[in-house]
Amino acid sequence: MLSLLKTIRDAIASWWSEFTLQTKLLAVATMVVSLVMSGLTFWAVNTIQQDARMNDTRFGRDLGLLLAANVAPLIADNNLTAVAQFSQRFYSSTSSVRYMLYADETGQIFFGIPFWEAEVENSLTIKRRIQLPEDYPGDGEKPMVRQHMTPDGTVTDVFIPLIVNKKYLGVLAIGINPNQTAIISTNFTRDVTIAVFITIWVMVILAGVINALTITKPIKELLVGVKQIATGNFKQRINLPLGGELGELILSFNEMAERLERYEEQNIEELTAEKAKLETLVSTIADGAVLIDNNMQVILVNPTAKRIFGWEAANVVGCNVLHHLPASVQIEITRPLYEMAAGECESAEFRIFINQPTPRTIRILLTTVLNSQRESIKGIAITIQDITREVELNDAKSQFISNVSHELRTPLFNIKTYIETLHDYGEDLALQERQEFLQTVNHETDRLTRLVNDVLDLSKLESGRNYSFDGVDLAQAIEQTLRTYQLNAKDKGVELVQEVAPNLPLVLGNYDLLVQVFGNLIGNALKFTKAGGKVAIRAYQLDFKPSHTESAPVRIEISDTGIGIATEDQHSIFERFFRVENRVHTLEGTGLGLSIVRNIIDRHRSKVHLVSEVGIGTTFWFDLATFEEKAPLIQVEPIAEASKITTA
Repeated sequence: MLSLLKTIRDAIASWWSEFTLQTKLLAVATMVVSLVMSGLTFWAVNTIQQDARMNDTRFGRDLGLLLAANVAPLIADNNLTAVAQFSQRFYSSTSSVRYMLYADETGQIFFGIPFWEAEVENSLTIKRRIQLPEDYPGDGEKPMVRQHMTPDGTVTDVFIPLIVNKKYLGVLAIGINPNQTAIISTNFTRDVTIAVFITIWVMVILAGVINALTITKPIKELLVGVKQIATGNFKQRINLPLGGELGELILSFNEMAERLERYEEQNIEELTAEKAKLETLVSTIADGAVLIDNNMQVILVNPTAKRIFGWEAANVVGCNVLHHLPASVQIEITRPLYEMAAGECESAEFRIFINQPTPRTIRILLTTVLNSQRESIKGIAITIQDITREVELNDAKSQFISNVSHELRTPLFNIKTYIETLHDYGEDLALQERQEFLQTVNHETDRLTRLVNDVLDLSKLESGRNYSFDGVDLAQAIEQTLRTYQLNAKDKGVELVQEVAPNLPLVLGNYDLLVQVFGNLIGNALKFTKAGGKVAIRAYQLDFKPSHTESAPVRIEISDTGIGIATEDQHSIFERFFRVENRVHTLEGTGLGLSIVRNIIDRHRSKVHLVSEVGIGTTFWFDLATFEEKAPLIQVEPIAEASKITTA
C-alpha cells in the first residue's frame, strides 16, 4: 500500500513538474477562485435551508396548536366522529400536512389520517401505539417539535398535548411537509453552484488547451527546433497545421532548415571529397606526414608515419603529438615546434636516430601551414623521411672506397718502391737481389690483380647481370676445383679430401659461378689451416623433400681444421672487406671472397650457413635444388645486399 501511494505521489509530482510557472500560477488562481465561489454559494444555501427549517418549525407549531384547540373539546366529549370529520376536512384542505395521529394518554393511537396510505406506512411505519420521543414532557402544555429525513425531504414532527380544563387527554402528532419553494430554491442554488464550479474549470481547461495548441505548443516546437538547428541538426521540421502569423513563422522556419540542410549536404560532399583526395594523396606518398594544429594536436597522420613511429595500434588523432613521439625526436623538435607555432620561424630540419619501434635514421622537416591570406599560422606539417638505407649506402660507399684505397695503396706502394730501387740502383744490386725485387713486384702485382678481379666480380653479381642456369654436375666442378688447389695443399702439408656421393643428381645452377664458390671456400680453408690439417668437401642428397613435386636438394659442405672463426665475427664474415686476419694478424687477403660467395649462393636461391669454433675448425654449407628437365634455363634476379646469413 505504501509503495502504491509513493508511486502515485511520484507520478503526480512528475506530472506537476512538467508544467511551466505560468501554468502553475493559473491553476492555483483558478482553484482559489473556484473554492471561494463554491464556499459563498454553499454558505448561502445553508442559510436558506436554516431559514426554511425555522419557518417549517413555526408553521407546524402554530398549525398544531390551532388544530389541537379545535379538536380538544370534541375529544373531551368523546365525539370521535366529529374529530374524524374535522380532521378529514382539514387534511384535505391543505397539502402541508403529511399525517395526523391521535393518541390517548397512554400513547395508544385511536385515529390517524391517512394511515391507510402506503406512502405514510413506508415513511412512518405506523403502529397501533405511537412512539413518542424520550424527551417528550408528557402532560406539558407546550408542543414539541422535531425533524426527520425522508426520501422526499425533511418532515417536521409536531407533538401537541391535548389538555381540557387542565386535564391531559392525549397527544396530537402532526407531520408537516417541507416547503417546496425552499426545496426548489435550495436545489437550484446547489445546481447553480456546481455548474459555476464546473464552468470555471471547463473554461480554464479549454483556455489552457487552446493556449497550448495555438500558442504554447508552437512556441515550444519552435524553441526545440532552434536548439536542434544550433546543434547542427538541420533535419528538424515542425509539422503543425496552424494559420496566421504562427503558421507563417513555422513555414519560414521549415524553409530555413531545408536550405541549411541542402547547404550542409553540399558542404559535406565537397569537404568529404577534398578530404578523401587529401587522405589518398597523403597515404600514397612514401614519406611520413603528420599535420598538427597550433596546440600540437594531431589532425592528420598517414600510414608511413604510423609505421615509422609505431602508431599502428594507437589512435593519435586529436592527441598531443609530443606525448607519442620517441624520446629522441621529442627532445629535438619540441622547442622548434613551439617557436613555429608562435611565428618565430617558418621551417626547420633535423636528422635523428631512433631506436623504437625499430632502429633507423630519419630526417624530419617542419613547415608552417598558413591561411589563404598567408597572415596567420593554421598548423604545422611534419614530414618524416626514412633515410636509413641512404645512410647505410653512404657508409658502405665510404667504407668501400676506404677499403679499396687501403688495399690498393699497399701493393702499389710496394711495387713503386721496388721499381724505383731497381731503376735507381739496379746496376749496384746483385743478380739475386734484382730477382728477389722482381719476384716481390710480381707477387704484389698478382695481389693487385686479384683485388681488382674480386671487385669486378662482386660488382657484376650486384649489378643484376643475367646468368644462364642449367644442370650442373657437382662431381666435375669439385674435381676441377681440387685439381687447382692440389699443389697448394701439398706445399702447405694439408690433406685435401673430397666425399661426393655416387649417382649424385644434377643441380640447377651456373657452372662457372659454382666453381668460383668452391674455389673461394677451399682457398680460405687452406689459407687458415695449418700443416698437418685437413680440408674436406662433401656433396650428398638430403632425405627430405621441400614438396611433393620437387626432389630432395643436394647439400655441399666445405670443412677444415683451421683456426676457426670467433662467435662475434660470424655475423660479419660475409661483409665486404671483413677479414679475420685483421683480428688474428696472420695472413692477408682482399676480404671480398665470402661476400662473393654469399651473392652467388643468393643467385641460386639458397643461403650460406656456417658452424665454427676457434681452434677446432669451420664448416660452410649450403643446399642446391636438383635439376628438373622442365626447370627454366635462365634466372634473372637482383641481389639483395641486405641478405642475412644464418649460423648454426
